[in-house]
Amino acid sequence: MLNIDGSYLEGGGQIIRTALALSTLTGKSFEAFNIRKGRKNPGLKAQHLHCIKALEKLANAKAGYAELASEKLRYIPGKLEGKTLNIDIGTAGSVSLLLQSILLPSFFANRKTRIRLTGGTSGKWAMPYDFFANILIFHLKKFCEKLELKLIKRGYYPKGGGEIELTITPKYKLSDFENFKEFQQHLKENSPKIDLTEQGHLVQIKGISHASKILQKANVAERQTKAAKLILNKLNCPVNIQSEYADTFSPGSGITLWAIFSKDQEEIDFMNPIFLGADALGEKGKRAEQVGEEAANKLLEEINSKAPVDSHTADNLIPWLALFGKQIKVSKITDHTRTNIWICEQFLGKIFKINEKENIISII
Repeated sequence: MLNIDGSYLEGGGQIIRTALALSTLTGKSFEAFNIRKGRKNPGLKAQHLHCIKALEKLANAKAGYAELASEKLRYIPGKLEGKTLNIDIGTAGSVSLLLQSILLPSFFANRKTRIRLTGGTSGKWAMPYDFFANILIFHLKKFCEKLELKLIKRGYYPKGGGEIELTITPKYKLSDFENFKEFQQHLKENSPKIDLTEQGHLVQIKGISHASKILQKANVAERQTKAAKLILNKLNCPVNIQSEYADTFSPGSGITLWAIFSKDQEEIDFMNPIFLGADALGEKGKRAEQVGEEAANKLLEEINSKAPVDSHTADNLIPWLALFGKQIKVSKITDHTRTNIWICEQFLGKIFKINEKENIISII
């Protein structure tokens, strides 16, 4: 059984989420301690418990010390099987963070997995749904037979209530192999790779500016859009940002932007997509214009880095890079990314190489 120090480096819940995903896939049990030790409210949160409950169903797993605020967790995976999962976090806990635990193993189950998640679709310190749906998902589609994603309802802090549906039809099934080592070798020899080291040419910028219907009279979504466009129009490429409103349990707003690049100025390579993303969240007392400007300036920073992978996509890609291989050049190697590299290597051995000068992360 592996021993995992939950306070390592960034020391957040990502260590537990990635450990759960890789434990389920590799069959290696683990015991974690010091979970979220440096946080204001340390230990397991509601979203982590729902990750565990989902994997108890998806992988017939067994867990010990799985209680709210527990700083310890024991996890023993079982047989991975595709199923229909209905998960209600019960708070505005991020649906995209929860997917860090269940998405990876779902790609390699013996049959289709359907996931219906209820929680927060936008929140602090978490990838918003629109970032997941329009940036990260395009990197992952090539690793399964079919992937369908649908936003049913938006959910903001504090009540949440957002809903998404995700259906994954596997291409590579763990059950077809004697053990994980054989499966890993098959992926190495027969799967597409992640190979992103050049940014290429900027083709267009797209985005979604969203808000609760209660904020429609104040034109919050449109103001976020307009502020972002004023900054991004200087790039001399098409800028298309949708403004939309939704019925939600709590008022809120946000904007997600993504820049699309091409290596030859004409055709977008969807096998190795070059999409850089940025986002900003509306808050009480924060003007809509400030939200739009914040997201646009973040995107400009990513574009100016000349890297093909933004800093937030980078840490989410690490487990996939670990399994499928090759390399990525990132705008910045964050502590989140370094932490995810470390936890992956606890399960998979020393496989990463970091070129600090060029910000290139590769598989050795």
